[in-house]
Amino acid sequence: MTQDEMKLAVAQAAIEYIRSKLNDDSIVGVGTGSTANFFIDELAKIKHLFASAVASSDETTKRLEAHGIEVLDLNTAGQLDVYIDGADEFDPHLNLIKGGGAALTREKIVAAASREFVCIVDSSKQVDILGGFPLPIEVIPMSRSYVAREIVKLDGAPVYREGVVTDNGNEILDVHDLSIVNPKELERVKTNFLIKKLGLADSPKLDEGIQAVIETYGKSNRNKYRAVVYYLLTKHFKKESVYK
Repeated sequence: MTQDEMKLAVAQAAIEYIRSKLNDDSIVGVGTGSTANFFIDELAKIKHLFASAVASSDETTKRLEAHGIEVLDLNTAGQLDVYIDGADEFDPHLNLIKGGGAALTREKIVAAASREFVCIVDSSKQVDILGGFPLPIEVIPMSRSYVAREIVKLDGAPVYREGVVTDNGNEILDVHDLSIVNPKELERVKTNFLIKKLGLADSPKLDEGIQAVIETYGKSNRNKYRAVVYYLLTKHFKKESVYK
């Protein structure tokens, strides 16, 4: 099973999960990134089952509208029924690193405004300790150098993501060489910096967890591949949650 096939599989599984929850008034929050793109394409097939969507980025807005799905501003939409998004890494405790697509701030806002968060990732994103994927930090442009110096004090190696400007007009620092054993503590530390948001999320208190195993066979060598689809589901975001 290729990476794209696994992304499609988790997107289709997410559609099956939310289908029964949708009605004519439902508003769906949609994330950003390659896995989210697969989800959007599948969501378009059931667009008659819900009212509209809220996007976490301009890129997602364009893709949704190209499928004929109405996109609302979050201020107009109010609380959303469900938010679906991918992640760049997750650990055994279901903590997440997000932000590879530079949409982390808006992703967190839309997720926080939703009754339920569904994170769709395949097994290639699973790690023992977060940090192999550089931790994205969205920073106000004037604070970039200052924040970078502070990160160095924490033994991180910040790298300016050149040429990237977020939808909020900010910049991204990707922090390498971190072993994130305690995500909540790291999130608390960031409040000392002029940082917009960390691309880091701890596991919400799960009301339900579903793990589906999809098996297939390679056409050439007949080797068995297994994609594990993880749903991280929660109905309420707690104040103590990093993902807020």
